Amino acid sequence: MREIRMFEMEEHEPATVWRVSRPLVINVTSGQLWLTVEHDSEDYWLEAGQSFTLAAGMRAWVGPSRGTVRMTVTDADPHRVSGERSRRSWRSRWLQAA
Repeated sequence: MREIRMFEMEEHEPATVWRVSRPLVINVTSGQLWLTVEHDSEDYWLEAGQSFTLAAGMRAWVGPSRGTVRMTVTDADPHRVSGERSRRSWRSRWLQAA
């Protein structure tokens, strides 16, 4: 069994900072999420259906990009977590789409 947390942020809400104590996966279920990670020069905009893995020890800022965003957060499989690998995978998908 695993815990799934659901969050909703409206457009007028400010970004919030998350200090990640254990590996997490953010899954956007609707809207667009803005995400930035400490010590990473990139910003990320995730659409519904996209996910991002945060490794333990990361600090991330999340907020709605436009309109309301809904997301789920689950524990990541600790054997498959690498924040860097996850970001590279996301970047390559983004670059292919551009």
